Amino acid sequence: MNIRNPLVAILRGITPDEVLAHIDVLATAGFTTVEIPLNSPDWQTSIAIAVAHYGQTIHIGAGTVTAVSEVNVLSAFKCSFILTPNTDPSVIDAARDAGMTTCIGCHTASEAFVAIHHGASALKIFPAGELGPGYIRALKAVLPTHIPLYAVGGIRPDNLADYLNAGCIGAGLGSDLYRAGQTVNQTARNAQAFIEAWNACKQQ
Repeated sequence: MNIRNPLVAILRGITPDEVLAHIDVLATAGFTTVEIPLNSPDWQTSIAIAVAHYGQTIHIGAGTVTAVSEVNVLSAFKCSFILTPNTDPSVIDAARDAGMTTCIGCHTASEAFVAIHHGASALKIFPAGELGPGYIRALKAVLPTHIPLYAVGGIRPDNLADYLNAGCIGAGLGSDLYRAGQTVNQTARNAQAFIEAWNACKQQ
Protein backbone atom coordinates (compact mmCIF):
# COMPACT_ATOMS: atom_id res chain seq x y z
CA MET A 1 0.00 0.00 0.00
CA ASN A 2 1.31 3.37 -1.01
CA ILE A 3 1.46 5.94 1.80
CA ARG A 4 1.79 8.77 -0.74
CA ASN A 5 -1.72 7.94 -1.95
CA PRO A 6 -3.32 5.64 0.63
CA LEU A 7 -6.65 5.27 -1.19
CA VAL A 8 -7.44 1.65 -2.02
CA ALA A 9 -9.74 1.18 -5.01
CA ILE A 10 -12.01 -1.81 -4.35
CA LEU A 11 -13.27 -3.41 -7.57
CA ARG A 12 -15.87 -5.75 -6.11
CA GLY A 13 -17.68 -7.61 -8.86
CA ILE A 14 -15.19 -6.79 -11.62
CA THR A 15 -14.85 -9.34 -14.43
CA PRO A 16 -11.74 -10.38 -16.35
CA ASP A 17 -12.87 -8.75 -19.59
CA GLU A 18 -13.19 -5.30 -18.00
CA VAL A 19 -10.57 -5.26 -15.26
CA LEU A 20 -7.78 -3.64 -17.28
CA ALA A 21 -9.94 -0.80 -18.57
CA HIS A 22 -11.07 0.18 -15.07
CA ILE A 23 -7.58 -0.07 -13.57
CA ASP A 24 -6.31 2.09 -16.41
CA VAL A 25 -8.63 4.99 -15.55
CA LEU A 26 -7.87 4.58 -11.85
CA ALA A 27 -4.15 4.81 -12.57
CA THR A 28 -4.71 7.85 -14.76
CA ALA A 29 -6.59 9.54 -11.91
CA GLY A 30 -3.70 8.86 -9.52
CA PHE A 31 -4.58 5.64 -7.73
CA THR A 32 -1.66 3.37 -6.90
CA THR A 33 -3.44 0.56 -5.02
CA VAL A 34 -6.20 -1.69 -6.33
CA GLU A 35 -8.03 -4.47 -4.50
CA ILE A 36 -9.97 -7.22 -6.28
CA PRO A 37 -12.24 -9.00 -3.78
CA LEU A 38 -12.47 -12.77 -3.93
CA ASN A 39 -16.26 -12.68 -4.15
CA SER A 40 -15.94 -11.26 -7.66
CA PRO A 41 -16.65 -13.46 -10.71
CA ASP A 42 -13.58 -15.45 -11.79
CA TRP A 43 -11.35 -13.51 -9.44
CA GLN A 44 -8.38 -15.76 -10.16
CA THR A 45 -8.29 -14.65 -13.80
CA SER A 46 -8.88 -10.97 -12.98
CA ILE A 47 -6.07 -10.89 -10.42
CA ALA A 48 -3.66 -12.75 -12.69
CA ILE A 49 -4.39 -10.32 -15.54
CA ALA A 50 -4.06 -7.28 -13.28
CA VAL A 51 -0.76 -8.41 -11.80
CA ALA A 52 0.65 -9.29 -15.23
CA HIS A 53 -0.21 -5.89 -16.71
CA TYR A 54 0.10 -3.51 -13.75
CA GLY A 55 2.08 -5.36 -11.08
CA GLN A 56 5.22 -3.30 -11.73
CA THR A 57 3.51 0.08 -11.35
CA ILE A 58 0.42 -0.48 -9.17
CA HIS A 59 -0.04 -2.45 -5.96
CA ILE A 60 -2.48 -5.21 -6.91
CA GLY A 61 -4.03 -7.09 -4.03
CA ALA A 62 -6.98 -9.23 -3.02
CA GLY A 63 -9.84 -8.53 -0.67
CA THR A 64 -12.35 -10.66 1.23
CA VAL A 65 -9.60 -13.21 1.86
CA THR A 66 -10.84 -15.70 4.46
CA ALA A 67 -8.86 -18.92 4.04
CA VAL A 68 -5.25 -20.05 4.09
CA SER A 69 -5.80 -21.87 0.79
CA GLU A 70 -6.69 -18.53 -0.81
CA VAL A 71 -3.52 -16.97 0.55
CA ASN A 72 -1.48 -19.72 -1.06
CA VAL A 73 -3.09 -19.09 -4.46
CA LEU A 74 -2.62 -15.33 -4.15
CA SER A 75 1.01 -15.70 -3.20
CA ALA A 76 1.58 -17.76 -6.35
CA PHE A 77 -0.07 -14.93 -8.33
CA LYS A 78 2.42 -12.50 -6.74
CA CYS A 79 -0.27 -10.36 -5.15
CA SER A 80 1.39 -7.68 -3.07
CA PHE A 81 -1.21 -7.55 -0.29
CA ILE A 82 -4.40 -9.03 1.11
CA LEU A 83 -7.33 -7.50 2.94
CA THR A 84 -9.61 -9.58 5.11
CA PRO A 85 -13.15 -8.93 6.35
CA ASN A 86 -12.39 -10.59 9.70
CA THR A 87 -9.59 -11.37 12.13
CA ASP A 88 -8.34 -14.90 11.46
CA PRO A 89 -4.88 -15.59 12.91
CA SER A 90 -4.24 -18.50 10.52
CA VAL A 91 -4.77 -16.26 7.50
CA ILE A 92 -2.56 -13.54 8.96
CA ASP A 93 0.20 -16.05 9.71
CA ALA A 94 0.06 -17.58 6.23
CA ALA A 95 0.19 -14.21 4.46
CA ARG A 96 2.99 -12.95 6.69
CA ASP A 97 5.01 -16.10 6.07
CA ALA A 98 4.48 -15.59 2.33
CA GLY A 99 5.90 -12.08 2.58
CA MET A 100 2.61 -10.35 1.79
CA THR A 101 1.40 -7.09 3.28
CA THR A 102 -1.76 -7.64 5.33
CA CYS A 103 -4.60 -5.27 6.13
CA ILE A 104 -6.75 -7.18 8.60
CA GLY A 105 -10.42 -6.52 9.13
CA CYS A 106 -11.43 -5.80 12.70
CA HIS A 107 -14.22 -4.13 14.59
CA THR A 108 -13.28 -4.27 18.26
CA ALA A 109 -10.15 -3.54 20.25
CA SER A 110 -9.88 -7.26 21.05
CA GLU A 111 -9.83 -8.18 17.36
CA ALA A 112 -7.35 -5.40 16.65
CA PHE A 113 -4.90 -6.64 19.27
CA VAL A 114 -5.20 -10.24 18.04
CA ALA A 115 -4.32 -9.04 14.53
CA ILE A 116 -1.40 -6.98 15.82
CA HIS A 117 -0.11 -9.92 17.89
CA HIS A 118 -0.01 -12.08 14.75
CA GLY A 119 1.92 -9.47 12.79
CA ALA A 120 -0.73 -7.63 10.78
CA SER A 121 0.81 -4.86 8.69
CA ALA A 122 -2.27 -2.64 9.03
CA LEU A 123 -5.82 -2.76 10.34
CA LYS A 124 -8.99 -2.37 8.30
CA ILE A 125 -11.70 -0.83 10.47
CA PHE A 126 -14.96 -2.17 9.08
CA PRO A 127 -17.66 -1.07 8.63
CA ALA A 128 -16.23 2.37 9.24
CA GLY A 129 -19.23 4.22 7.85
CA GLU A 130 -21.52 2.62 10.42
CA LEU A 131 -19.06 3.06 13.29
CA GLY A 132 -18.27 6.70 12.56
CA PRO A 133 -15.09 8.74 12.98
CA GLY A 134 -15.65 9.05 16.73
CA TYR A 135 -15.26 5.30 17.09
CA ILE A 136 -12.06 5.41 15.03
CA ARG A 137 -10.69 8.13 17.29
CA ALA A 138 -11.49 6.15 20.46
CA LEU A 139 -9.99 2.93 19.07
CA LYS A 140 -6.89 4.73 17.87
CA ALA A 141 -6.28 5.99 21.40
CA VAL A 142 -5.63 2.47 22.75
CA LEU A 143 -3.74 0.97 19.80
CA PRO A 144 0.03 1.08 19.24
CA THR A 145 0.89 4.25 17.38
CA HIS A 146 2.87 2.45 14.67
CA ILE A 147 -0.13 0.43 13.40
CA PRO A 148 -1.76 2.06 10.33
CA LEU A 149 -5.56 2.16 10.26
CA TYR A 150 -7.66 2.11 7.10
CA ALA A 151 -11.34 3.04 7.11
CA VAL A 152 -13.42 0.76 4.90
CA GLY A 153 -17.15 0.67 4.29
CA GLY A 154 -19.22 3.78 3.62
CA ILE A 155 -16.33 6.09 2.76
CA ARG A 156 -17.31 8.84 0.31
CA PRO A 157 -15.54 11.92 -1.05
CA ASP A 158 -17.54 14.12 1.34
CA ASN A 159 -16.61 12.19 4.52
CA LEU A 160 -13.09 11.01 3.68
CA ALA A 161 -11.52 13.87 5.63
CA ASP A 162 -13.50 12.97 8.77
CA TYR A 163 -11.88 9.52 8.92
CA LEU A 164 -8.40 10.76 8.11
CA ASN A 165 -8.70 13.42 10.79
CA ALA A 166 -9.85 10.74 13.25
CA GLY A 167 -6.57 8.89 12.81
CA CYS A 168 -6.86 6.68 9.74
CA ILE A 169 -3.89 6.76 7.38
CA GLY A 170 -6.05 5.86 4.38
CA ALA A 171 -9.30 4.31 3.22
CA GLY A 172 -10.71 1.51 1.12
CA LEU A 173 -13.23 2.81 -1.39
CA GLY A 174 -16.08 0.53 -2.34
CA SER A 175 -19.43 1.17 -3.97
CA ASP A 176 -19.00 4.95 -4.07
CA LEU A 177 -16.04 4.37 -6.37
CA TYR A 178 -17.02 1.23 -8.27
CA ARG A 179 -20.18 -0.84 -8.59
CA ALA A 180 -20.30 -4.03 -10.63
CA GLY A 181 -21.30 -3.31 -14.19
CA GLN A 182 -20.75 0.43 -14.19
CA THR A 183 -19.07 2.09 -17.15
CA VAL A 184 -15.40 2.98 -17.33
CA ASN A 185 -16.39 6.64 -17.66
CA GLN A 186 -18.31 6.44 -14.38
CA THR A 187 -15.31 4.89 -12.66
CA ALA A 188 -13.15 7.71 -14.01
CA ARG A 189 -15.55 10.36 -12.67
CA ASN A 190 -15.80 8.72 -9.26
CA ALA A 191 -12.03 8.28 -9.09
CA GLN A 192 -11.47 11.95 -9.83
CA ALA A 193 -13.88 12.95 -7.06
CA PHE A 194 -11.97 10.88 -4.52
CA ILE A 195 -8.59 12.18 -5.69
CA GLU A 196 -9.83 15.74 -5.36
CA ALA A 197 -11.07 14.97 -1.83
CA TRP A 198 -7.69 13.42 -0.95
CA ASN A 199 -5.80 16.43 -2.33
CA ALA A 200 -8.03 18.74 -0.28
CA CYS A 201 -7.20 16.73 2.86
CA LYS A 202 -3.48 17.13 2.23
CA GLN A 203 -3.89 20.91 2.08
CA GLN A 204 -5.65 21.17 5.43
